[in-house]
Amino acid sequence: MSEISSAKDCRIDLRVTQEQKELLELAASLKGISLSAYTLFHVLSVAKQDIDANERLVLSNRDRDLFMSVMENPPELKGKLKSAIHKYRQKYDK
Repeated sequence: MSEISSAKDCRIDLRVTQEQKELLELAASLKGISLSAYTLFHVLSVAKQDIDANERLVLSNRDRDLFMSVMENPPELKGKLKSAIHKYRQKYDK
């Protein structure tokens, strides 16, 4: 998704208290930009962080070491999982 588009044809309405609006207007004026530009800049930044946090898995050192250990030395398959994999391979590995 590009931040620069040829036409801005969508709109978002936001209802705030008078105090919230004044605070945002003051912050925008300190940056020398419009309230809309200020709001969009900060909302997009937070949205990107939220998406990134949702799409990324961060493991502790302990969990990372455990994951790597299992990947390097996978446990022996047993029971229903072993049977299911065997059936899958018989059906689809041709």
